Amino acid sequence: MSTSEAAESRRSIARETPPDVLTDLPAALSSAEPSAPRLRRGSSASRVSVDYFDPEGVAALRRTYTHPREHHNVIDPTRLDPGHDRDLPPSRDSAYTGRTAVSESDEEKFDFEGTLRTVLQRRGDSDVKTRELGVVFENLSVAGLGATARYQPTLGSIFNPARMLEAIQEMRHPPVRNILTGFEGVVRPGEMLLVLGRPGAGCSTLLKTLANHTEEYHGVSGAIHYDSFSPSSIAAHYRGDVTYCPEDDIHFPTLTVSQTLKFAAKMRAPQARASFDGVDVTRKGFVERLEGMLTTIFGLRHARGTVVGDNAIRGVSGGEKKRVSLAEALASRSLIGCWDNSTRGLDASTALEFIRALRLATDVASLTTIVSIYQAGESLYTLFDKVAVISEGRLVYFGPGGKKAKEYFEEMGYRPHDRQTTADFLVSVTDPNGRAFREDAEPGRGIPKTPDEMAAYFASSPAGVQNRKDIESYKAEHVGNEDKVQAYKISARQERARHTSKKSPYTISLPMQARAVILRRIQIIRGDWTAQATQLFSFVFQGIIMGTVFFRSATSTSAYFSRGGVLFFAVLFGALSAMAEIPALFAQRPIVHRHRKAAMYHPFIEGLALTVVDIPITLLTQGMFCILVYFLVKLQQTPGQFFIFFMYVVTITITMKAFFRSIAAASKKESSAQSVAGVMVLVLVLYTGYQIPQPSMIGALRWLTYINPLRYGFEGIVVNEFHSLNGTCANLVPSGAGYEGVSLANQVCSTVGSLPGMNTVDGNRFVKLSYDYEFSHLWRNFGILVAFALLFILILLGLTEVNTTSDNEKSVILYKRGSKSTLPTPSSSSSSSDPEKGTGNTPDRRSHLEDGDIDEKVDVFAADKDKDGKGKMGGTATIRDEAKMTDVFSWRHIDYTVPVAGGEHHRKLLDDVSGYVAPGKLTALMGESGAGKTTLLNVLAERVGTGVVGGERYVNGQALPSDFQAQTGYCQQMDTHQPETTVREALLFSAKLRQHKDVPLAEKEAYVEKCLVMCGLEKHADAIVGSLGVEHRKRTTIGVELAAKPKLLLFLDEPTSGLDSQSAWAIMNFLRDLADSGQAILCTIHQPSGELFQLFDRLLLLRKGGQTVYFGDIGKRSSTLVRYFEQHGAVACGPDDNTAEWMLDVIGAGATATSSIDWYDVWTKSEEAARVQREIDRIHDDGKKRPPVRAAQDTEFATSWGYQLKTLTQRAFSCYWRNPTYLFAKLILNIVGGLFIGFTFFKSKDTMQGTQNKLFSIFIATIMSIPLSNQLQAVFIDYRNIYEIREQASRTYSWSAMLTSQLLVELPWNLLGSSLFFFCWYWTVGFASQRAGYTYLLYGVIFPVYYTTIAQAIAAMSPNAVIAAILFSTLFSFVITFNGVLQPFSQLGWWKWMYRVSPFTYLIEGLLGQAIGRKDINCAQKEFVTIVPPSGRACADYMQQFIATSGGYLSNPNATSNCEFCPSRTTDQFLGRSFNIQYSHHWRNVGIMLGFTLINVFALYALTYLFRVRQGSLFGSLKNKIQSRKNKQTK
Repeated sequence: MSTSEAAESRRSIARETPPDVLTDLPAALSSAEPSAPRLRRGSSASRVSVDYFDPEGVAALRRTYTHPREHHNVIDPTRLDPGHDRDLPPSRDSAYTGRTAVSESDEEKFDFEGTLRTVLQRRGDSDVKTRELGVVFENLSVAGLGATARYQPTLGSIFNPARMLEAIQEMRHPPVRNILTGFEGVVRPGEMLLVLGRPGAGCSTLLKTLANHTEEYHGVSGAIHYDSFSPSSIAAHYRGDVTYCPEDDIHFPTLTVSQTLKFAAKMRAPQARASFDGVDVTRKGFVERLEGMLTTIFGLRHARGTVVGDNAIRGVSGGEKKRVSLAEALASRSLIGCWDNSTRGLDASTALEFIRALRLATDVASLTTIVSIYQAGESLYTLFDKVAVISEGRLVYFGPGGKKAKEYFEEMGYRPHDRQTTADFLVSVTDPNGRAFREDAEPGRGIPKTPDEMAAYFASSPAGVQNRKDIESYKAEHVGNEDKVQAYKISARQERARHTSKKSPYTISLPMQARAVILRRIQIIRGDWTAQATQLFSFVFQGIIMGTVFFRSATSTSAYFSRGGVLFFAVLFGALSAMAEIPALFAQRPIVHRHRKAAMYHPFIEGLALTVVDIPITLLTQGMFCILVYFLVKLQQTPGQFFIFFMYVVTITITMKAFFRSIAAASKKESSAQSVAGVMVLVLVLYTGYQIPQPSMIGALRWLTYINPLRYGFEGIVVNEFHSLNGTCANLVPSGAGYEGVSLANQVCSTVGSLPGMNTVDGNRFVKLSYDYEFSHLWRNFGILVAFALLFILILLGLTEVNTTSDNEKSVILYKRGSKSTLPTPSSSSSSSDPEKGTGNTPDRRSHLEDGDIDEKVDVFAADKDKDGKGKMGGTATIRDEAKMTDVFSWRHIDYTVPVAGGEHHRKLLDDVSGYVAPGKLTALMGESGAGKTTLLNVLAERVGTGVVGGERYVNGQALPSDFQAQTGYCQQMDTHQPETTVREALLFSAKLRQHKDVPLAEKEAYVEKCLVMCGLEKHADAIVGSLGVEHRKRTTIGVELAAKPKLLLFLDEPTSGLDSQSAWAIMNFLRDLADSGQAILCTIHQPSGELFQLFDRLLLLRKGGQTVYFGDIGKRSSTLVRYFEQHGAVACGPDDNTAEWMLDVIGAGATATSSIDWYDVWTKSEEAARVQREIDRIHDDGKKRPPVRAAQDTEFATSWGYQLKTLTQRAFSCYWRNPTYLFAKLILNIVGGLFIGFTFFKSKDTMQGTQNKLFSIFIATIMSIPLSNQLQAVFIDYRNIYEIREQASRTYSWSAMLTSQLLVELPWNLLGSSLFFFCWYWTVGFASQRAGYTYLLYGVIFPVYYTTIAQAIAAMSPNAVIAAILFSTLFSFVITFNGVLQPFSQLGWWKWMYRVSPFTYLIEGLLGQAIGRKDINCAQKEFVTIVPPSGRACADYMQQFIATSGGYLSNPNATSNCEFCPSRTTDQFLGRSFNIQYSHHWRNVGIMLGFTLINVFALYALTYLFRVRQGSLFGSLKNKIQSRKNKQTK
């Protein structure tokens, strides 16, 4: 027997057991062969052998456990490596024939599956009771909140009073809708239930309800019993025994497969000293053994050290990740598992492997397994014991699977279509547009059609009666059985650690949980070391920058202000870096929530682990930062003061990390957490006491300083620095010419805190008078900081424990306000009185067809159309109205090679592929994953930008027209659209820009309406694309391409991916109509069902390596295709086989299939291949007799640049208006920021401190551009992605038009936002009204244009929004560091050149010079310095010469003692001396800012071209030029 035949025979094993017999599973297993089946009650489900995935590894485990006493504690990993098992035969069959190192008699004595069950359930110790758990439910109903459709909110609707009242009313009385009604059934241990239904039928709700995940629903009624336990009892004490696995496999991406499984096993491991077959092992040994078994059985040994990965981190494959999820669920030893559409995105072979793994786990561990699946193949369907069919929230069948379920619906009056899988048939009966009736159904007998009718029919049917009997039987045996309850409780308690509460659902104690989760956190960080390295680099980089900016600050009073600046920055940088924690916490929240539901650990343990593991990381990063800053700046050089500085900075960082994590833990949405954090940053920065000292704050907001941790940290490091500082006065008053002989008794230092007659200023006095800080507060403040840290950590732990879920958006279809169509209501969306007319737009010709080939189907459907004039869709006639295509696209000897390993090696992805696509034919492009299907599609459509393409492509045997891309349509697998547009707008946008410019707009609009009808989208024409379901979004993708009127060809990549079987049929049915109308279509498809496969005319089949194994007609019922393979040695195709799956198995596709025949070699030597070449020659000969296909347009694009800009700008303004979240956040940030900054510096006086307050109010106002820029960068990149993914290759519009439209649409909103900020801020601070005009021009007009252009320019060269934010923040830290505020110009030293190139230098000079320049300063009383004049001289006489040269004024000029001198008389003196700001430069600064803005605009276009438009690497081309020049020189 061949390998493939042996494998097939093993797959097809089925067992029948009398329904009244419940066998003793352990006894059955102990007496059975190693591969004997586990008997199930009345089930005909196929069984999967335990060594299906990894026969060699399982054989090694068999040997290990056959001699258990030779292997203590753990399995030797080398025994699980095939490279160490040289005696193992290479064939999978050896696992069944016993040809291993263990003798046949030994294997007969050893029951491996029984041992595996023992390990999984920890049953080896005779003192531990076994336990199983089933679920039974009666009259189960679930109600949810919210409508299924509503109007799209806009910025106008948010502020509309009527809409506000509607929103308030809806909040008070939310709409309630029934999701499930009247469900009943039972699933026993060892059984697998398949839940089938169309999307929206209620499958996910049923699985969540049975898994006890009911928090999101409004109400659950009816009875659910987990044997004798209620849902509340399970949730409180045993929730780890019932798990729900969502369709997305979410794991920590940087953990390896082994670490993921070991963690799950560790968290649910039973009490230590577990015994397995007489071998005592520790808890660690249990974890090692279990992980070794699971990775072996599920074929994951090769991936044990591979990270799981996610979208950003490359890890294991999709199929392997599914098996990791299953193995994790088994490692956590749950008894009931609900798997929600877990095969989504997998090809058929990988999906089958996954369900086989579930079948194996269910049999081995006696689990209760419930699975929902779309598009279930026949071989997959046979693995289930029971089936539940749901239609619009009603249970229309629950009972045995296999043929019985099919027979039930056939008896009801329905029939399957030709080669339709059983699962597809069961779903199709719930679809009015997809079902077919038996012709021999009893006349006059009403066939149930609506969900209510079908549910009532089931309740009264023998199947329904049997279901209730099964329920009663199970309840009688298991529900209310006190003995079983006590046995279950005893079993659970025996597994729990000694220090775990008896009532706790957790298996291990809190200290054990903490150790395990902390270890996992360390493993996560190790797996993502690049992030830690990046963080360390950022601290080192900023430390070097700040250290050199304040390099070796003088100890004189001239550097007092600078020292305050560098200390403030040291506190601030560590605090703000903690904001980066927020996205990571939301990314891991679904994982923590799932682990909490699985009773692995308390969620607060995860928060504790984050804090504990962060301490050494913070010590390292802040240690590097502090050393660089401290010693480069040359702060006080004593060990005690350095370590106090270091201790404060570290404590502040830990405190603020806990603070920002607490904000994330308190929020349901990441966006709201980021918004709150942004406002908190503003509060923290302003109320630290640096920009505005506490004595100068207004009383209404001064309380914020007392709850600001940064304030205590800043005070601590300031008094620590200045306590021992006694700075020499840098500016004695009076001094200079004319005062050479003046004694020190008649001079004073102008620095705050100086005393008459002293040339030094005590640092303690300086900080007391400047900031109201005292050294005696040093350790008090540190204690307060520690208290804040503990408080925030406790808040973090508490919130993490109670808030583990995210506020996910509900699936609601949104419609444009003022649309022609009205919102669908529950009554209108349900089945009508005549269900066969239905409410959907999806035609299904199957209900009108006899079994037959495609031609027969077309004829029948055409005849049916003639009867009612339009046909079901009403669009096929529209299709046929269009002129048929006559041009044939062909390709010959296509090769495609790409560079790998940095260009050192090359890989051939396509190898000598030839073929053609004729008008009126639907051609399938198929092959296993990795065969090159999408690659070939991209090469043919001229959509590849790298690598080398060989071979030729022709239209009618002649060269492709220059606008080939514009004359073809390409539907990508990912449905990429502008989410805020309506369906009609999306199609019209495509028609406007891709149809020829000479076509009148009215004609384009009329054609769009035709396309809406053709695609079955007329009822969704005004629906917002981003809110549509998968099927209608796919239809929109096709409609967008049709609206462009492709003249040559339509390419489609996986149009059925992610759809349920009925939606997939509807899409392919529509493509069949297009082909029948004369359209040439080439379509990749992933292993379709038999009936879908029959819709195709031709097939191009590839194997791995991009090699052709077949190209030609499929034939009636696939006869031509089958005949070809059977003639060349393939196993015969059975009458019930799916031809698509059969041919892939034949050529050795899939993870477990192999083939001894080289089908590529067979094809190249076959007559069919030669016939293809002759046909291509004939096409070319015929085509050359005709004129070549000319370009439809003279230019690259169909429309002019101006028209593109107009259309793009209209779309962008419309989308912005419909994105109120973005606009509202932008406007609110400006308003709140303006008011907060304004009231913080409320009515600043004309004193020296007041003048400085005005300076900082302007400085902080410019920092508002950081969050505003981050906001607009994310939107800019989203728009750019749509252009690059779909619209660029289609030549829809120019990249320069896209950039211009983005700039034009962003500017008005930023101008509005800055205007609102200005009005909230300017007069509140106390600036003069007569100078408002200039300030508004610079801040309200020029500044938003500046930051918009610089933000978009940086985004233009960034691959994503995260990188853009990092680059912008780094650049911004440069421009604000060197603008002369944090470090005055006179003390910048070497960095003065950066001061001159920083745009913010001129912005702040312009704003500040104009706002407060040429005004008098009136010092506050504490700002005067007291000077004792020489005896007999008046103050005015003594100070006259000094005031004339240096400025200032006297408050008592006629006094002869204690002269009160203010160092500055005018703001020009103060600003010029300290900050190099001149009032006279204000118009110069306007010009310079406009110049910088123009540079930004130029950079926006230049960087986009260099980084995003230009093909190839910029540095690569430069390298090639240098290399070519060197080669010329050597020659």
